[in-house]
Amino acid sequence: MKDENIFTKKLDNKYREPALEIDFKEFDKVVRSRRSVRVFKDELISDEDVHKAIDHALLAPNSSNLQPWEFHIVKSSAAKKELAKYCFSQNGARTASHIIVCVAKTNTWKKHCHEMLNSFKKAGEDVPPVVEQYYKKIAPAAYGMMGPFGILSPFKWLLLNTIGLFQVMARGPVWPSDLRTWAVKSCALGCENIMLSLRAQGHDSLPMEGLDEKRVKKMLKLGRHDHIVMAIAAGNRSEDGVYGPQVRFPREWFVHEH
Repeated sequence: MKDENIFTKKLDNKYREPALEIDFKEFDKVVRSRRSVRVFKDELISDEDVHKAIDHALLAPNSSNLQPWEFHIVKSSAAKKELAKYCFSQNGARTASHIIVCVAKTNTWKKHCHEMLNSFKKAGEDVPPVVEQYYKKIAPAAYGMMGPFGILSPFKWLLLNTIGLFQVMARGPVWPSDLRTWAVKSCALGCENIMLSLRAQGHDSLPMEGLDEKRVKKMLKLGRHDHIVMAIAAGNRSEDGVYGPQVRFPREWFVHEH
């Protein structure tokens, strides 16, 4: 085909994975019963359950399977007390059994491109040419070509938008801030898996964006390529832990068919 490219070319894929049967009613129950719990019981949930939730986060869909995330489990009393202070001492942070700090990373994509290619070799398989092209050429062009502190970003912007005059073209990430957004989107998908997993195990959570990122990064020894997406407080809800009925605006405000 004349218009065939790396995105449209069909792989000679012999792998098969049947879809499992799912109980939709149970899933619906998990989603609807997940609430932002502001006060937790004075009791600990097991480390095992927290790690199960993290394992589910690691299964979340993510861009190019480059997994630009990191999850820090804060569980010691001293560390939780310090972190709660940096979360403005809100009740959910102060009463949590565990706090999970979810971090988007913008400096791991090169290593992970290499690891994606290695995964075929470890499995004793040849790397499909289209996959090799993607991780050796396409991904580095998409997530790189910015230079130190984005010095090359204006030239990348000009290149992409010039090509875009003549064909369908990705317009980013161009600037370092775009790369941060790219990583945050993938990490946020993992965050949702954590909260749903905790609820499915009978526990509760509170996503917290209200925090002093600079102090939290210093506490966790994070670098300039590490960006805190949110902290998730985990525990079992207190009787007064949910502050009111769930409020959602009319569906028609947000849902549009084309």
